Amino acid sequence: MKSRYYSLVTVLAGVSLLLVTSCKTPDYGRLDPLDNVPDSYATSTDTTTIADISWKNYFQDTCLSVLIDSALLNNQELNIVLRELNVSQNEVMARKGEYLPSLGVRAGGGADKVGRYTKHGAMEATTELVPGEELPEVVPDLNISAFASWEIDIWGKLRNAKKAAALRYLSSIEGRNFMITNMVSEIASSYYELQTLDQRLKILDSTIQLQSNALRIVKLQKESAKATELAVKRFQAEVLHTTSRRFEIQQMIVVAENRINFLVGRYPQPVVRNSQSFDAMNFDTIQAGIPVQLLDRRTDMRQVTLLLEASKLDVASAKAAFYPSIGLNGGIGLNALNPTYLIRPQSLMFNLAGDLITPLVNRNAIKAKFYNANAEQVQAVYTYEQTLLTAYIEVVNEMSNIDNLQKTYELQRQQVEALTDGVRISNDLYMSARANYMEVLMTQRDALEAKLELIDTKKEQLVARVQIYRALGGGWK
Repeated sequence: MKSRYYSLVTVLAGVSLLLVTSCKTPDYGRLDPLDNVPDSYATSTDTTTIADISWKNYFQDTCLSVLIDSALLNNQELNIVLRELNVSQNEVMARKGEYLPSLGVRAGGGADKVGRYTKHGAMEATTELVPGEELPEVVPDLNISAFASWEIDIWGKLRNAKKAAALRYLSSIEGRNFMITNMVSEIASSYYELQTLDQRLKILDSTIQLQSNALRIVKLQKESAKATELAVKRFQAEVLHTTSRRFEIQQMIVVAENRINFLVGRYPQPVVRNSQSFDAMNFDTIQAGIPVQLLDRRTDMRQVTLLLEASKLDVASAKAAFYPSIGLNGGIGLNALNPTYLIRPQSLMFNLAGDLITPLVNRNAIKAKFYNANAEQVQAVYTYEQTLLTAYIEVVNEMSNIDNLQKTYELQRQQVEALTDGVRISNDLYMSARANYMEVLMTQRDALEAKLELIDTKKEQLVARVQIYRALGGGWK
């Protein structure tokens, strides 16, 4: 009997194997996502990277650190993602439960009465429960039992499904880390923008003071007939124009503060910041490491890597569905028509059964799942390649941006120095009647715009350092 059983299993497994081989994995081309990855970003092969620095050490402004810490606790979108992690964790639990045997306990009772003039009724009427005691007309049925079932995962279908669910849970954690990286980057960029707006306001106030002094002087000159009313009006208009720009900056400050308040998860309020340190900020050389480090440092790369591994397991699990599945079912308990009989050995009952199931015809659903798993695996490969390419380009762009911004800042700094001297010279020339008021006004205006551009360039330098830190994979530790 046992040899016949094994022969049946062998035959069914062989038939299933033939059917599976007729359903090969489609050829989607190259599946090696690491081909052609550059060895370095330029000529340097140094593996030191700023991505290994924690954000608390990278952003050394105390006020900024307080904002980031608060956002990590109170940001609503981040808290939503944390709840989604619970869903992924529960999916792992469900897959693990499918892989393990199931065990349960059952208790029940009932009663039935069959017709006297039927086969069962006639048998019960002539049957004695014990010598001298006939079966009652209404027969109770009481039972207490334990039962178990288990699908033997000989092909790894359930095991691979469990591993795939675990990998997707880990990818969800990396997705949360990627969100933290972006949030840290956004808060830092908004903070530097807020500092920049404070500096712009400071420059406008200084310019208004300078223009007001010039207006006072030209009014005195008009009284002594050394200047015209037109000059007075032009100087006055310039003061009013510059003053009106203060309100634009103040509105931009409100918007920037509330952007940070939203990220921190609180209602609008002033954002504490250290704007005095803006001018004193110095920039160190950026250490980018090598491109292959992006695989481990960037959380989006870690996420798509895990999803790629999960897709491979999905293919293996879908392929295993073509093979025979073996299940075991059994139970043991007590069954009697009277509670007093339940404690007797004769009330013991048990059952044990096994089944072998294999798909032979009409396997379209299994084929569809298998093809879908293969297509999703290739999709995961392309997503992996796209993410890696995007990460590499982001790093290269930001490194180039940092270099060009440094050159731009140096030239703009020299421009501001020249125009600042020009304002002083134009005022002296105007006082000695060797320059007209339009030259003074234009020099003041050019100096103001140059100072504002210099401040904006420094902000772009700060934001570029935030972005290169994010692009290299920093900000989530």
